[in-house]
Amino acid sequence: MSPMLTIAKREFRSNFDSPLAYVVICLSFFALGLMFFMLQGGFWQADRSSVERLFEYAPMGLSFLVVPVVTMRLVAEERRSGTLEMLITLPVSDSDVVLGKFFGALGLVLVLVLATLLYPFGMFKWPWVLGPLDMGPVASGYLGLILFSAAATSIGLLVSSLAESQAVAFFITFFVLAALWFFDNAAQYLSAGGNGGWFPTVLLYMSFQTRLSGFWRGLVDTRDILFFVSVTLLCLLVAFRALERRKWA
Repeated sequence: MSPMLTIAKREFRSNFDSPLAYVVICLSFFALGLMFFMLQGGFWQADRSSVERLFEYAPMGLSFLVVPVVTMRLVAEERRSGTLEMLITLPVSDSDVVLGKFFGALGLVLVLVLATLLYPFGMFKWPWVLGPLDMGPVASGYLGLILFSAAATSIGLLVSSLAESQAVAFFITFFVLAALWFFDNAAQYLSAGGNGGWFPTVLLYMSFQTRLSGFWRGLVDTRDILFFVSVTLLCLLVAFRALERRKWA
């Protein structure tokens, strides 16, 4: 087994060695269920066979709770416990460390994402059949969630590699992901005022909410795919450079 896979496996398993993974998954499912069925009338108010609300609310839960909690400890905890120096002096490359931690954290996030398949299948396939469900938007919605999860996890890893503590990493990741999510709302507010100029266009371009909206409706745009892939690769590259710089400091 390659060093990267060994580190990824260790990171993934370590989440389940403590109550962390179970608490995050349970709280996330509870909050997602409340929003899906009750917020603004919920699913029943929509009166149609669609789980679009699931894809609207799931990224917010990932941004505000799951990703910050999962990624805050990736490097910051290693630094606090003093094991980071030992890890980076082992005969493994820095890229193996970064990618291993990334895939280990992403694995836990994707477990939660894929667990939400219980909603469309349980409500429209078995045991309930509430109506015909167009699986095209469901498939594209999950593609968007997976791409978003990768980008958000890479941002959390980058913050953890730069922060001095888990608490700092959590709050910075939370605010960065929240800002990227609400850039869409900020752009609409500035455009309504008529004084934003080119700035609202930049915010819309960077907004995760804007980039995901097409996936919710079943529209897969290669520009949106490239955006999330580019964010992921850029954050991993900077995290690699941050770890490399620490080795030679």
